[in-house]
This record gives sequence, C-alpha cells and structure tokens, in this order.
Amino acid sequence: MNLSAPARLILALGVLAAMTPHQASAQGAAVALASHRAVYDLKLASTRGKRAMSAVRGRILYDFSGSACEGYALQFRQVSELDSGEGKSLLSDLRATSWEDGAAKRLRFHSRNYFDESLRDSVDGQAERKPGGVEVELTEPGAKKLDLTADLVFPAEHVRRIIEAARQGKKLLQLSVYDGSDTGEKLYDTLTVIGGAIAPDQHKPTDAVAGQAAFNGMARWPVSISYFDHAVAQKSGEQTPVYVITFELYENGVSRALVLDYGDFVLSGEMTSLEMKDAKSCP
Repeated sequence: MNLSAPARLILALGVLAAMTPHQASAQGAAVALASHRAVYDLKLASTRGKRAMSAVRGRILYDFSGSACEGYALQFRQVSELDSGEGKSLLSDLRATSWEDGAAKRLRFHSRNYFDESLRDSVDGQAERKPGGVEVELTEPGAKKLDLTADLVFPAEHVRRIIEAARQGKKLLQLSVYDGSDTGEKLYDTLTVIGGAIAPDQHKPTDAVAGQAAFNGMARWPVSISYFDHAVAQKSGEQTPVYVITFELYENGVSRALVLDYGDFVLSGEMTSLEMKDAKSCP
C-alpha cells in the first residue's frame, strides 16, 4: 500500500490552513497572509475498498511565518500510525519545509518521509516562474529539470485564489497546482467547490477556534478541493480524483472540520490547538 500520497496531502493541507489574510473583511481588500501555528488530530472516519484500514491515528504540527515582502516559510511535521487490520501497523513520519515568495514567482521545498523510522523518500528542489512557463530544478531524489505550464499556481497562491473566489460569491475554481510533492514531478489539476457562506450562529465550532475573539462574526464557507493527476488526465482523460479535501474555510484562511478522502479510507481532522502569531509589517 502506497502511503506517500496521504502524507503529501497532509502537507498540502498544512499549507492551506496556514494561509491567513488580514482581519479586514471588505470584499475588495487584498488577501494577505499571516503567521500561524496549529495542531490537528487525525482519526479514521470510514473505510472502504480493497485497501481498507482498521485504524488510523495521527497528528499534524506546523509553523507558518512570513510576509508578502519576505515570503512565507512553513516548518511542518506529520506523524501517523496506520493499522491494516492484518496484524501489521506502520508509523509514517513526514518532515518538510517550504518557502514561497510573496509574488508567487518562486517556491523552494524540502521533505523527508520516514516509515518505521527508516527513510523512505527524500525530495529537495525549487521552482521559478519564467515568462514562458515554470522551471523546476530538483536535487533529490535525483538531479533533474522540468518545464511546466505557465498557468499553474503554487500552494500559497492557490489559497489566495480560493479566498478571493469565496469573497466574490463564486462557486467553482479550477487551477493546476505544483507543490513539490511525491518525487517533485507531480502536477495536480484541482477543482474547488465553494458553498454558500455559513452564518456566524450556525454550526458553532467546539474545537480550537472556539473562544478566540478574532473569529467572532467572521465569514466562513464550506469548501471541497478535488486533486487530479495532471499526467494521467492528459494521457487517458481519467477524471477520478486522487484525493479530496473537505473543510470549513474562514475568511482569514483558517480551516476546520477537515475530511480527507483517499478513496479507500476517510480521515477526519480536528484542530486541537491554534495560535495566531504576530505578523511582520512590510516596510
């Protein structure tokens, strides 16, 4: 069973939840990003298919910081214990860092993925937007250069676009996303579905968001993002998503009520800790 994809998805989710605009909620206000530290506890919600899981538990810890001037850095770790129900369990430990400049022109990424404390894979590289496309240079798992489509977005830019679309009342958003995941060669086509805004007095949170004054009266939307393998779609026209993330997205970029659907099993993620850190102002 390939467990790399679920681990990479958690990394993308960590980036997603960390992207936070300023508190001003005017629809026309520019989306900014704020420093953010959060913890999610994961557990098995349901299982199905040939690769059904008996139990899953885990935790995500990440620390996001930066500004539009100096770029955005993420330090991330996710540890999960997976039990197939066949008397076998696996401990997965993903450690990753990334940096994206404020103009979404450059992305640096580095990750190590351990299974039962043994290094399973390592990825290191950078991507830069050029006039004719996006150039990717990998140093791990092996030296390689890639030329990707110019209209893709990096993770922070992806989140900014989702927030902008939600503010404008849009329901659908289609973008290709590159985040350096898997072996650093994967490009995803994404379809984001944005539901109507949730009233402040509906579905009041009981997780780490509860009791934080910054979220009182803040707009939020139900969001679902389906990730499709770009290469597979180009080759065979296959439109089955590799995975789907569903969550509630606050106007300040924080996500809660997570559901991670990998096809054969579904995980729920509860935010158990949330710290909004002071952001550095641009000169």
